[in-house]
Amino acid sequence: MRRRTFLGALAAGPAALGAEPELRVAVNRTTIESAPLLVREIPGVRIVPVANGRAASAQLVSGAVDAATGSETQALLNSVAQPDLRILLTLAECRYRLVARRSTGIRAVADLHGKRVAVTKNTSAEYFLAEMLGTARLKESDVTLVPLEGEAMPAALAKPDVDAIAIWEPHAQNASDRLGGEAVVLEDPSVYGERFNLNSTVRVLRDPAKRRALVRLVRAVIRVSAQLEQSPHDFTPALAQVLATPEAVIAKVWGQFRFPAALDEPQLRLVLEDMEPWAAAITRRPPRPRATLVTLIESDILAEARQ
Repeated sequence: MRRRTFLGALAAGPAALGAEPELRVAVNRTTIESAPLLVREIPGVRIVPVANGRAASAQLVSGAVDAATGSETQALLNSVAQPDLRILLTLAECRYRLVARRSTGIRAVADLHGKRVAVTKNTSAEYFLAEMLGTARLKESDVTLVPLEGEAMPAALAKPDVDAIAIWEPHAQNASDRLGGEAVVLEDPSVYGERFNLNSTVRVLRDPAKRRALVRLVRAVIRVSAQLEQSPHDFTPALAQVLATPEAVIAKVWGQFRFPAALDEPQLRLVLEDMEPWAAAITRRPPRPRATLVTLIESDILAEARQ
């Protein structure tokens, strides 16, 4: 290549030189669910760390990134503004817990009636709370909701500014540890288990170079996830550093997680259908039909990654 041609290609960017484009992925840097994307550097991928799943989804909706992590609740809530949003892969499954103060008289879900419950609004934690309350024939209006971010909940429960919290890990564990014998933990895996996914958009999927990059990313996640399942202790130090969470806390909550690197389409469809009325209610819109929800699941990238 002559010098002038080479310099022109260089100015045009990596694609002009034949290099694959960098894939930008917004990742919630505060949750253990993000582990497959945080414990090892993945070539060709630039992790964009954000404070929560809502921020990650907002980056994807705006087009600032090519993919993002988030719970199925965030996929439902954000696919209204971005109908082209697609769920590509389930990175993690996580069981949530309610933690309450024993001195409030809370021993069961029914005892939450009239109590102050901290929850992060418009998230999977709020959906979990609504579903748990339903097991005792209670509604969100039967408790006093106190909007808080997860990291603020252990202190709020200990003060006590609230009587109970509904949240993901490690915040539930941190609250339980802080209360010690005063802690009452309520959980029911049959009520709700989070599916924390890797999401992208149709625009990115239709870009041949970005699509190839997504396939490579999913292949890497499959490998790392298998290692996380088989030898979690090998990754605990790196994960603890990234999350700024003690290794002992991660070890305590590890049993709450699975890292399947898979896409259970039938089950995910059921979850989206069950969750859609709640998502519609909090965003004050009509629920979408099943046919619309089904389009949010895109299995081709995983199929290509497995080839």
